[in-house]
Amino acid sequence: MSHASPGMKPVLPLPSHALLLLAALLPATSLLAADAPGRFTGSPSCATSMCHGGAGELRHQTTVWQKQDIHSRTYNTLVNARSAQIAAALKIPDATTSSRCTTCHAPFHDVPKSAFLADIIKPAEGVSCESCHGPAEKWIRSHTRPDFSHKDRILLGLRDLNHLYVRANSCVACHQTVDPALLAAGHPELLFELDGQAVAQPKHWREKGDWHGPKAWLVGQAVALREMSAQLNREKNSNEKLTAPWSASLWLLQKLDGLDSSLPALKPAANATQAHPAADTLARRAAEMEWSHDLTRQTLQRLAKTHAEFADAKTPRLQQARRAERLVLALDRLTAPLDKATLAKLEPDLKELFALAQSLPDFAPDKFAKSLETFAKKL
Repeated sequence: MSHASPGMKPVLPLPSHALLLLAALLPATSLLAADAPGRFTGSPSCATSMCHGGAGELRHQTTVWQKQDIHSRTYNTLVNARSAQIAAALKIPDATTSSRCTTCHAPFHDVPKSAFLADIIKPAEGVSCESCHGPAEKWIRSHTRPDFSHKDRILLGLRDLNHLYVRANSCVACHQTVDPALLAAGHPELLFELDGQAVAQPKHWREKGDWHGPKAWLVGQAVALREMSAQLNREKNSNEKLTAPWSASLWLLQKLDGLDSSLPALKPAANATQAHPAADTLARRAAEMEWSHDLTRQTLQRLAKTHAEFADAKTPRLQQARRAERLVLALDRLTAPLDKATLAKLEPDLKELFALAQSLPDFAPDKFAKSLETFAKKL
Protein backbone atom coordinates (compact mmCIF):
# COMPACT_ATOMS: atom_id res chain seq x y z
CA MET A 1 0.00 0.00 0.00
CA SER A 2 1.17 3.47 -0.72
CA HIS A 3 -0.39 6.71 0.32
CA ALA A 4 -0.73 8.96 -2.68
CA SER A 5 -2.25 12.36 -3.09
CA PRO A 6 -5.03 12.67 -5.68
CA GLY A 7 -3.70 11.98 -9.14
CA MET A 8 -0.50 10.34 -7.91
CA LYS A 9 0.14 6.72 -8.75
CA PRO A 10 1.47 4.42 -6.01
CA VAL A 11 5.10 3.47 -6.29
CA LEU A 12 5.28 0.69 -3.72
CA PRO A 13 3.80 -2.82 -3.84
CA LEU A 14 1.99 -4.07 -0.78
CA PRO A 15 4.70 -5.00 1.75
CA SER A 16 4.44 -6.86 5.06
CA HIS A 17 2.09 -5.61 7.76
CA ALA A 18 4.91 -3.93 9.68
CA LEU A 19 6.15 -2.10 6.61
CA LEU A 20 2.60 -0.96 5.90
CA LEU A 21 2.64 1.01 9.13
CA LEU A 22 6.08 2.45 8.51
CA ALA A 23 4.90 3.52 5.07
CA ALA A 24 1.84 5.09 6.68
CA LEU A 25 4.11 7.19 8.88
CA LEU A 26 5.86 8.70 5.86
CA PRO A 27 4.33 11.35 3.61
CA ALA A 28 3.32 10.37 0.10
CA THR A 29 5.57 12.97 -1.48
CA SER A 30 8.66 11.44 0.13
CA LEU A 31 8.02 8.27 -1.87
CA LEU A 32 8.17 10.22 -5.09
CA ALA A 33 10.73 12.93 -4.37
CA ALA A 34 14.48 12.51 -4.25
CA ASP A 35 14.90 14.62 -1.10
CA ALA A 36 14.80 13.02 2.35
CA PRO A 37 11.45 12.93 4.13
CA GLY A 38 10.77 15.26 7.01
CA ARG A 39 11.45 14.07 10.53
CA PHE A 40 8.99 13.61 13.36
CA THR A 41 8.62 16.47 15.83
CA GLY A 42 6.28 14.82 18.35
CA SER A 43 2.87 15.77 19.70
CA PRO A 44 4.30 18.50 22.01
CA SER A 45 5.16 20.50 18.89
CA CYS A 46 1.43 20.62 18.08
CA ALA A 47 0.13 21.10 21.60
CA THR A 48 0.97 24.70 22.52
CA SER A 49 -1.93 26.88 23.62
CA MET A 50 -1.57 29.07 20.51
CA CYS A 51 -1.81 26.04 18.22
CA HIS A 52 -3.75 22.81 18.84
CA GLY A 53 -3.50 22.71 22.64
CA GLY A 54 -5.62 25.69 23.52
CA ALA A 55 -9.24 26.18 24.52
CA GLY A 56 -12.16 26.55 22.18
CA GLU A 57 -13.32 24.59 19.17
CA LEU A 58 -10.56 25.79 16.86
CA ARG A 59 -7.63 24.94 19.17
CA HIS A 60 -8.73 21.93 21.22
CA GLN A 61 -7.46 19.11 18.98
CA THR A 62 -4.75 17.86 21.35
CA THR A 63 -7.15 17.87 24.29
CA VAL A 64 -9.69 15.80 22.36
CA TRP A 65 -6.97 13.34 21.33
CA GLN A 66 -5.51 13.01 24.84
CA LYS A 67 -8.75 12.78 26.83
CA GLN A 68 -11.30 11.23 24.50
CA ASP A 69 -9.59 9.39 21.64
CA ILE A 70 -8.58 5.79 22.21
CA HIS A 71 -5.66 6.29 19.79
CA SER A 72 -3.79 8.13 22.56
CA ARG A 73 -4.08 5.02 24.75
CA THR A 74 -3.15 2.27 22.31
CA TYR A 75 0.17 1.76 24.10
CA ASN A 76 -1.71 0.95 27.33
CA THR A 77 -3.30 -2.03 25.60
CA LEU A 78 0.12 -3.66 25.47
CA VAL A 79 0.39 -3.83 29.27
CA ASN A 80 -3.01 -5.33 30.09
CA ALA A 81 -3.75 -8.95 30.98
CA ARG A 82 -5.05 -9.95 27.56
CA SER A 83 -1.90 -8.73 25.83
CA ALA A 84 0.18 -10.60 28.38
CA GLN A 85 -1.66 -13.82 27.54
CA ILE A 86 -1.20 -13.30 23.80
CA ALA A 87 2.49 -12.49 24.28
CA ALA A 88 2.99 -15.56 26.44
CA ALA A 89 1.30 -17.79 23.85
CA LEU A 90 3.64 -16.46 21.16
CA LYS A 91 6.71 -16.47 23.43
CA ILE A 92 7.07 -12.69 23.12
CA PRO A 93 9.13 -11.48 26.13
CA ASP A 94 7.67 -7.96 26.14
CA ALA A 95 4.74 -6.75 24.06
CA THR A 96 5.84 -3.12 24.51
CA THR A 97 9.06 -3.75 22.59
CA SER A 98 8.03 -6.37 20.02
CA SER A 99 7.35 -4.98 16.55
CA ARG A 100 4.59 -7.58 16.18
CA CYS A 101 2.65 -5.50 18.70
CA THR A 102 4.14 -2.00 18.57
CA THR A 103 3.62 -1.64 14.81
CA CYS A 104 0.02 -0.65 15.55
CA HIS A 105 -0.10 0.04 19.27
CA ALA A 106 3.07 2.12 19.60
CA PRO A 107 4.22 2.92 16.03
CA PHE A 108 7.00 5.32 17.09
CA HIS A 109 8.84 2.36 18.64
CA ASP A 110 9.55 1.03 15.14
CA VAL A 111 10.72 4.31 13.62
CA PRO A 112 14.54 4.75 13.36
CA LYS A 113 15.98 7.33 15.77
CA SER A 114 17.36 9.28 12.81
CA ALA A 115 13.77 10.05 11.82
CA PHE A 116 13.17 12.03 15.01
CA LEU A 117 13.93 15.72 15.31
CA ALA A 118 14.24 15.54 19.09
CA ASP A 119 14.21 13.02 21.94
CA ILE A 120 10.83 14.17 23.22
CA ILE A 121 8.91 11.51 21.30
CA LYS A 122 8.04 8.43 23.30
CA PRO A 123 6.38 5.19 22.10
CA ALA A 124 3.88 5.61 24.94
CA GLU A 125 2.25 8.38 22.87
CA GLY A 126 0.44 5.59 21.07
CA VAL A 127 -1.05 6.59 17.73
CA SER A 128 -0.16 10.26 17.75
CA CYS A 129 -0.65 13.35 15.56
CA GLU A 130 2.05 12.48 13.05
CA SER A 131 1.00 8.84 12.84
CA CYS A 132 -1.92 10.08 10.75
CA HIS A 133 -0.84 13.50 9.48
CA GLY A 134 2.75 12.64 8.53
CA PRO A 135 6.19 13.79 9.84
CA ALA A 136 5.83 17.48 10.63
CA GLU A 137 9.36 18.87 10.29
CA LYS A 138 8.85 20.33 6.80
CA TRP A 139 5.30 21.62 7.15
CA ILE A 140 4.74 22.48 10.80
CA ARG A 141 6.00 26.08 10.56
CA SER A 142 4.19 26.92 7.35
CA HIS A 143 0.91 25.00 7.49
CA THR A 144 -0.92 27.91 9.13
CA ARG A 145 0.27 30.54 6.65
CA PRO A 146 -2.71 32.15 4.90
CA ASP A 147 -0.81 32.32 1.60
CA PHE A 148 -0.28 28.53 1.62
CA SER A 149 -2.86 26.47 -0.23
CA HIS A 150 -3.90 22.97 0.76
CA LYS A 151 -1.82 21.66 -2.13
CA ASP A 152 1.25 23.51 -0.82
CA ARG A 153 0.89 21.78 2.53
CA ILE A 154 0.48 18.37 0.91
CA LEU A 155 3.65 18.92 -1.16
CA LEU A 156 5.57 19.51 2.06
CA GLY A 157 4.45 16.18 3.46
CA LEU A 158 1.17 16.85 5.25
CA ARG A 159 -1.02 13.86 4.47
CA ASP A 160 -4.15 14.70 2.49
CA LEU A 161 -6.74 13.19 4.82
CA ASN A 162 -9.49 15.15 3.08
CA HIS A 163 -9.15 12.63 0.26
CA LEU A 164 -11.02 9.47 1.21
CA TYR A 165 -8.62 7.11 -0.56
CA VAL A 166 -5.67 8.59 1.35
CA ARG A 167 -7.65 8.58 4.60
CA ALA A 168 -8.61 4.94 4.20
CA ASN A 169 -5.01 3.97 3.41
CA SER A 170 -3.83 5.76 6.55
CA CYS A 171 -6.13 3.71 8.79
CA VAL A 172 -6.58 0.31 7.19
CA ALA A 173 -3.20 -1.24 8.02
CA CYS A 174 -4.05 -1.39 11.72
CA HIS A 175 -7.81 -1.74 11.47
CA GLN A 176 -8.19 -4.73 9.14
CA THR A 177 -5.41 -7.31 8.85
CA VAL A 178 -3.98 -9.32 11.75
CA ASP A 179 -1.18 -11.88 11.62
CA PRO A 180 -2.78 -15.39 11.72
CA ALA A 181 -0.50 -16.34 14.62
CA LEU A 182 -1.83 -13.39 16.63
CA LEU A 183 -5.39 -14.43 15.83
CA ALA A 184 -4.66 -17.97 16.97
CA ALA A 185 -3.19 -16.60 20.21
CA GLY A 186 -6.34 -14.66 21.02
CA HIS A 187 -6.07 -11.33 19.23
CA PRO A 188 -9.58 -10.23 18.18
CA GLU A 189 -10.51 -10.19 14.53
CA LEU A 190 -10.72 -6.75 12.95
CA LEU A 191 -13.23 -5.33 10.51
CA PHE A 192 -12.40 -2.01 8.90
CA GLU A 193 -15.32 0.34 8.36
CA LEU A 194 -14.13 3.82 7.37
CA ASP A 195 -17.40 5.72 7.72
CA GLY A 196 -18.59 4.11 10.95
CA GLN A 197 -15.22 4.38 12.63
CA ALA A 198 -14.79 8.00 11.51
CA VAL A 199 -18.23 8.91 12.86
CA ALA A 200 -17.57 7.15 16.17
CA GLN A 201 -14.16 8.74 16.68
CA PRO A 202 -14.18 11.88 18.89
CA LYS A 203 -13.83 14.72 16.40
CA HIS A 204 -10.70 16.83 16.53
CA TRP A 205 -11.37 17.97 12.96
CA ARG A 206 -14.18 19.42 10.86
CA GLU A 207 -15.33 17.81 7.64
CA LYS A 208 -15.20 20.24 4.74
CA GLY A 209 -18.07 20.24 2.27
CA ASP A 210 -20.91 17.73 2.25
CA TRP A 211 -19.98 14.53 4.05
CA HIS A 212 -21.27 11.51 2.16
CA GLY A 213 -20.95 8.63 4.61
CA PRO A 214 -22.00 6.00 2.05
CA LYS A 215 -19.18 7.12 -0.24
CA ALA A 216 -16.72 6.80 2.64
CA TRP A 217 -18.19 3.38 3.39
CA LEU A 218 -17.60 2.20 -0.18
CA VAL A 219 -14.02 3.51 -0.32
CA GLY A 220 -13.26 1.89 3.02
CA GLN A 221 -14.75 -1.47 2.04
CA ALA A 222 -12.80 -1.53 -1.22
CA VAL A 223 -9.54 -0.75 0.59
CA ALA A 224 -10.34 -3.41 3.20
CA LEU A 225 -10.88 -6.00 0.44
CA ARG A 226 -7.56 -4.98 -1.12
CA GLU A 227 -5.76 -5.50 2.19
CA MET A 228 -7.40 -8.87 2.81
CA SER A 229 -6.50 -9.93 -0.72
CA ALA A 230 -2.89 -8.89 -0.16
CA GLN A 231 -2.74 -10.84 3.08
CA LEU A 232 -4.13 -13.98 1.45
CA ASN A 233 -1.53 -13.65 -1.30
CA ARG A 234 1.24 -13.42 1.31
CA GLU A 235 0.14 -16.33 3.48
CA LYS A 236 1.34 -19.77 2.44
CA ASN A 237 -1.23 -21.57 4.57
CA SER A 238 -4.50 -19.67 4.66
CA ASN A 239 -7.26 -20.68 7.07
CA GLU A 240 -10.95 -19.99 7.55
CA LYS A 241 -10.29 -16.90 9.66
CA LEU A 242 -8.65 -15.27 6.63
CA THR A 243 -10.58 -16.74 3.70
CA ALA A 244 -14.11 -16.39 5.12
CA PRO A 245 -14.02 -12.60 5.78
CA TRP A 246 -12.32 -12.07 2.40
CA SER A 247 -15.00 -14.08 0.60
CA ALA A 248 -17.78 -12.18 2.38
CA SER A 249 -16.22 -8.83 1.54
CA LEU A 250 -15.86 -9.76 -2.13
CA TRP A 251 -19.47 -11.01 -2.22
CA LEU A 252 -20.75 -7.75 -0.77
CA LEU A 253 -18.91 -5.48 -3.20
CA GLN A 254 -19.78 -7.65 -6.19
CA LYS A 255 -23.43 -6.76 -5.53
CA LEU A 256 -22.59 -3.20 -6.55
CA ASP A 257 -21.25 -4.06 -10.01
CA GLY A 258 -22.79 -1.65 -12.50
CA LEU A 259 -23.85 0.84 -9.81
CA ASP A 260 -21.97 3.58 -11.65
CA SER A 261 -20.23 3.50 -15.03
CA SER A 262 -17.01 4.88 -13.51
CA LEU A 263 -16.63 1.95 -11.11
CA PRO A 264 -14.94 -1.33 -12.13
CA ALA A 265 -16.76 -4.65 -11.84
CA LEU A 266 -15.56 -7.13 -9.23
CA LYS A 267 -17.54 -10.08 -10.56
CA PRO A 268 -14.61 -11.36 -12.69
CA ALA A 269 -12.36 -11.55 -9.58
CA ALA A 270 -12.33 -15.23 -8.66
CA ASN A 271 -9.40 -15.18 -6.25
CA ALA A 272 -7.31 -12.86 -4.08
CA THR A 273 -4.73 -12.27 -6.80
CA GLN A 274 -7.39 -10.91 -9.15
CA ALA A 275 -9.32 -9.08 -6.43
CA HIS A 276 -6.33 -7.11 -5.16
CA PRO A 277 -5.86 -4.67 -8.09
CA ALA A 278 -9.60 -4.56 -8.83
CA ALA A 279 -10.38 -3.52 -5.26
CA ASP A 280 -7.71 -0.82 -5.32
CA THR A 281 -9.12 0.59 -8.57
CA LEU A 282 -12.60 0.55 -7.06
CA ALA A 283 -11.37 2.47 -4.02
CA ARG A 284 -9.57 5.09 -6.12
CA ARG A 285 -12.48 5.71 -8.47
CA ALA A 286 -15.06 5.73 -5.69
CA ALA A 287 -13.03 8.39 -3.88
CA GLU A 288 -13.05 10.59 -6.98
CA MET A 289 -16.69 10.19 -7.99
CA GLU A 290 -19.57 12.54 -7.23
CA TRP A 291 -21.88 10.85 -4.75
CA SER A 292 -25.62 11.45 -4.50
CA HIS A 293 -28.57 10.44 -2.35
CA ASP A 294 -29.87 8.49 -5.34
CA LEU A 295 -26.71 6.37 -5.32
CA THR A 296 -27.20 5.73 -1.62
CA ARG A 297 -30.75 4.50 -2.32
CA GLN A 298 -29.61 2.29 -5.18
CA THR A 299 -26.87 0.76 -3.06
CA LEU A 300 -29.29 0.07 -0.21
CA GLN A 301 -31.83 -1.56 -2.51
CA ARG A 302 -29.24 -3.79 -4.15
CA LEU A 303 -27.93 -5.05 -0.82
CA ALA A 304 -31.40 -5.51 0.67
CA LYS A 305 -32.41 -7.67 -2.29
CA THR A 306 -29.85 -10.30 -1.23
CA HIS A 307 -32.46 -11.77 1.14
CA ALA A 308 -33.14 -14.52 -1.40
CA GLU A 309 -29.50 -15.64 -1.23
CA PHE A 310 -29.70 -16.10 2.54
CA ALA A 311 -32.67 -18.39 2.01
CA ASP A 312 -30.53 -20.64 -0.22
CA ALA A 313 -29.73 -23.76 1.81
CA LYS A 314 -26.94 -24.73 -0.59
CA THR A 315 -24.66 -22.00 0.74
CA PRO A 316 -22.76 -23.08 3.90
CA ARG A 317 -24.16 -21.52 7.08
CA LEU A 318 -20.82 -20.09 8.22
CA GLN A 319 -20.36 -18.42 4.86
CA GLN A 320 -23.84 -16.92 5.21
CA ALA A 321 -22.96 -15.69 8.70
CA ARG A 322 -19.85 -13.92 7.45
CA ARG A 323 -21.84 -12.26 4.68
CA ALA A 324 -24.47 -11.12 7.16
CA GLU A 325 -21.75 -9.69 9.39
CA ARG A 326 -20.57 -7.41 6.59
CA LEU A 327 -24.04 -6.69 5.27
CA VAL A 328 -25.58 -5.35 8.48
CA LEU A 329 -22.73 -2.88 8.92
CA ALA A 330 -23.26 -1.72 5.34
CA LEU A 331 -27.00 -1.25 5.89
CA ASP A 332 -26.28 0.74 9.05
CA ARG A 333 -24.00 3.20 7.26
CA LEU A 334 -26.18 3.46 4.16
CA THR A 335 -29.34 4.23 6.13
CA ALA A 336 -27.67 6.87 8.32
CA PRO A 337 -28.22 9.78 5.85
CA LEU A 338 -31.90 8.95 5.21
CA ASP A 339 -34.68 11.23 6.44
CA LYS A 340 -35.93 10.75 10.01
CA ALA A 341 -39.26 9.26 9.00
CA THR A 342 -37.63 6.56 6.87
CA LEU A 343 -35.06 5.84 9.56
CA ALA A 344 -37.76 5.41 12.18
CA LYS A 345 -39.56 2.95 9.89
CA LEU A 346 -36.42 0.89 9.23
CA GLU A 347 -34.84 0.98 12.69
CA PRO A 348 -36.69 -2.01 14.25
CA ASP A 349 -35.77 -4.27 11.34
CA LEU A 350 -32.18 -3.05 11.33
CA LYS A 351 -31.86 -3.80 15.05
CA GLU A 352 -33.23 -7.28 14.47
CA LEU A 353 -30.77 -7.88 11.64
CA PHE A 354 -27.89 -6.84 13.90
CA ALA A 355 -29.10 -9.19 16.62
CA LEU A 356 -29.39 -12.09 14.16
CA ALA A 357 -25.88 -11.48 12.79
CA GLN A 358 -24.23 -11.01 16.17
CA SER A 359 -23.14 -14.62 16.75
CA LEU A 360 -21.43 -16.56 13.97
CA PRO A 361 -22.00 -20.02 15.56
CA ASP A 362 -25.69 -19.34 16.21
CA PHE A 363 -26.49 -17.70 12.88
CA ALA A 364 -29.86 -18.73 11.43
CA PRO A 365 -29.92 -17.95 7.68
CA ASP A 366 -33.68 -18.48 7.29
CA LYS A 367 -34.55 -15.99 10.07
CA PHE A 368 -32.06 -13.49 8.68
CA ALA A 369 -33.53 -13.88 5.17
CA LYS A 370 -37.07 -13.16 6.42
CA SER A 371 -35.99 -10.13 8.41
CA LEU A 372 -33.97 -8.78 5.47
CA GLU A 373 -36.93 -9.29 3.14
CA THR A 374 -39.12 -7.21 5.48
CA PHE A 375 -36.44 -4.53 5.54
CA ALA A 376 -36.26 -4.58 1.72
CA LYS A 377 -40.02 -4.15 1.36
CA LYS A 378 -40.02 -1.11 3.62
CA LEU A 379 -37.38 0.52 1.40
